[in-house]
Amino acid sequence: MKSNFNYVNQEPPALPVVLLFGPTGVGKTDLTGHLSGADFEVISADSMQVYRGMDIGTAKPSAEFMQKIAHHLIDIRDPNEQFHVGDFIRLADEAVLDILKRGKLPLISGGTAYYFKHFLYGLPDAPSSDPQVRADLSKRAAREGLVPLRAMLARVDPVSAARIDDNDAYRIQRALEVYISSGRPLSSYKVPEKPRRGLDPLIIGLQRPREELYRRINRRVELMFRDGLVREVESLKKTGYRAQDPGMKAIGYREFFTENNDSEETETDIMRVMESIRTASRRYAKRQLTFFRALPGTLWKHPEEREEIIRMIYSFFKSRKESISRFSSGSIE
Repeated sequence: MKSNFNYVNQEPPALPVVLLFGPTGVGKTDLTGHLSGADFEVISADSMQVYRGMDIGTAKPSAEFMQKIAHHLIDIRDPNEQFHVGDFIRLADEAVLDILKRGKLPLISGGTAYYFKHFLYGLPDAPSSDPQVRADLSKRAAREGLVPLRAMLARVDPVSAARIDDNDAYRIQRALEVYISSGRPLSSYKVPEKPRRGLDPLIIGLQRPREELYRRINRRVELMFRDGLVREVESLKKTGYRAQDPGMKAIGYREFFTENNDSEETETDIMRVMESIRTASRRYAKRQLTFFRALPGTLWKHPEEREEIIRMIYSFFKSRKESISRFSSGSIE
């Protein structure tokens, strides 16, 4: 896709933006709460916080929190709608420009690692969607489930299969669609090696020792159940959402379908679901860190180095005041 940051017949202005990422439960939201809403706005890079009604299981910031500092790309889809990485880049690009025009610094924060990679580097030059192939794969998935499709992907494109979560129906089908349409595996279409033009990023990664992170994840899941995750999932089911819907494939939701099969839940069932969510969250955090550590130029910090991180962000903001003013003054369209 073309970048919104490419300008014709002129040198593109460098758009200052802070990227703040880390694994689930590391403490990203807590840190952003120490920034002023007068100076910053947050663009969520979370593939599941885009969905309405999925608040507790996605650890969505509270309405009160978002009144203090504006957030974008939250609650913009229903759980039965797809939201692709291309959608994220397009909407994030638009939000970055809008925030700069208000004289503030955009901060992209979240844990969906490939959102950050493709925001920085763009998307591979893979073939566009083939509606017929996509429809055929969707019908097969509905009829047979994802296991046969994933097995097929492992044969024709083992690199992509290793990257894609077992329950990620969209990405499994997209990888197969590319192979069937072009005769080439999706993994052969390389992500650009150079960052997109026109970006001036400060890249901060948050990390904790593994055991510390895992304790936080376990506790976080406990709090989700205490705060009403079971009721939230029941409400989504009553609305009509089912296991095959994109939102319901998120960790913290899919386990209620696979473990309980929509039956009445007992205390034993709930404990089993809780442990499944803990296990899946820990595994996901490990994959996130592996992906994030491959991004060059990242300044890695422990979240308890909060004062230093805040100073870094404000120092970056102050040093880019002139660039930001070019947008807020209307001198750049």
